[in-house]
Amino acid sequence: MTHMTLIRHGQANTHATDEAGYDQLSELGHQQARWLGEHFIQAGQEFARVYSGTLKRHLQTAESLGAARFGEVVEDARLNEFPYYSLRAAYERQFGAVNPQTQEEFAVLLCELLEKWESNILEDVSESYASFFNRVTEVMDHIAAGDGPALIVTSGGFISTAIRHSLGFDLQSWTQTCLATLNTSVHTWQPIAGRRHITQFNAVPHLDTPDRHEAKTFI
Repeated sequence: MTHMTLIRHGQANTHATDEAGYDQLSELGHQQARWLGEHFIQAGQEFARVYSGTLKRHLQTAESLGAARFGEVVEDARLNEFPYYSLRAAYERQFGAVNPQTQEEFAVLLCELLEKWESNILEDVSESYASFFNRVTEVMDHIAAGDGPALIVTSGGFISTAIRHSLGFDLQSWTQTCLATLNTSVHTWQPIAGRRHITQFNAVPHLDTPDRHEAKTFI
């Protein structure tokens, strides 16, 4: 069992209406990742292994933060995000169109989406909740079993689900964790007393300066 550091990707295309459109870092997203890479250098942070999801925003984040200096970036599709746009399309087919205008309205929608997904109510989605949860658990176990500290670039839904697995969160807590996860935030797991524990959540030390306050983004 080893130390794992999970990074959420930088800000993506916030005006997208589908997965393909969303899967592209904004200029701010690239800058967030560059700042994180600089922070790792200044802090003397080292990693023995590097992993990334296969989505464009994952790979762009890994490139902009300079992850390759720690070694070859291993791409693993099990680290990819849950299929939000597929879930939303299924929800609209079954329950009518939705158009959240505020953060509060989006939070309500996401909670309803995830509840219906977890309960297998949504039809014709690209991935079931059980399949997603199993691959999150599987790849976390796989990486944890390797040698040396690992850096992992992934997505907020993946990270929040890994946290749910570790802490036994209910649906509401899981949803809140999804919504709270910042772009390029740092989350760590490490072995304590023979078990894997989360020891850091949503840290953004590279953005904790007055001139970067506006660079803290959730979407």
